Formats: sequence, structure tokens, C-alpha cells
Amino acid sequence: MSSPQVSETLGAWRWMLACCGAVVLIDQVSKAIIVSSLDPGQRESVALGVDLTNTANRGLAFGIGDGQGLVLAVTVVALALILVWFATDPRRPGLWLSVGLLAGGALGNLADRVRADAVTDFIDLPLWPAFNLADVAITLGAVGLVASSLGAAGRSEGSAGSG
Repeated sequence: MSSPQVSETLGAWRWMLACCGAVVLIDQVSKAIIVSSLDPGQRESVALGVDLTNTANRGLAFGIGDGQGLVLAVTVVALALILVWFATDPRRPGLWLSVGLLAGGALGNLADRVRADAVTDFIDLPLWPAFNLADVAITLGAVGLVASSLGAAGRSEGSAGSG
């Protein structure tokens, strides 16, 4: 790998780790504020049906299922696979952001599970299970990964047909 490629690769890793760290920090601080401000199960209306609540989620995403061992194993394996995928092409445009969001969200929720055997969910929308900022980051990261994958597939099809 030439020097500019090494520099771009290291830069992508730095940006991804910075994004990951920012997500974990914001997620953990927001949860600490909720836990210190609201009793478990307490609900405070914010606006237009949006409530803040202090809910312990012991299941998978949005409270589905149960079983800490399975949740931890799935999280660790998924996180490892995403990081391996990132390592194969860290210079892909925007991939650092998607992976940083996903990894940060996964680590934020994993920290809760290790510390408290449950994830603190606190944003409660009408007709939707409570969630937290780590969940938002995971969702945005997953959408970004799909978009990145579709963009890469489109670029490779376009270049294959242009020769």
C-alpha cells in the first residue's frame, strides 16, 4: 500500500473510532441523566405525545425476547463482523460513519448490559416501544451500511458495463 493509501486508511479508522467514541459518550451521558432524574417506570411528557421514561430493557431490540447470554453473544459477534468488514475497505466513502454509529450504539448498549443486566430505554413515542440514543445510532448506521453497499454495487455494475 502506498503512503497516500495508508494515510487514507488510518484517517478512516480515526474518524470511525472518533464517531464510535462520541456515540458511546452521548449515549451513556443521556442514560445517566435519565436514571438520575426519573424513577424506574416514571414518565414525563415532553411534547406531542413524546415521553421520557426510565425503562429497563432486558430483551433484544425494542424489548423483544429475553436471555442475556444470547443478547451478549449476538452483539459481540455482530460487532466483530462489522469491524472485519470495515477493515477490508476502510476507505470506502462514508463507511467510517456507518460503522462508527453502529459500533458506538452497540458498545453503548453493551456497557448497560454488562453494568446493569439491562439497557436503559427512555425515549417513548406513541405506538412504538421505548428506545435510546444508542438504538438511534444503530439504526442510522445500519441504514448507512445498506446505502453504502448498494452504492458500491451500483458503482461496480456501472464500471463493468462501461468498458
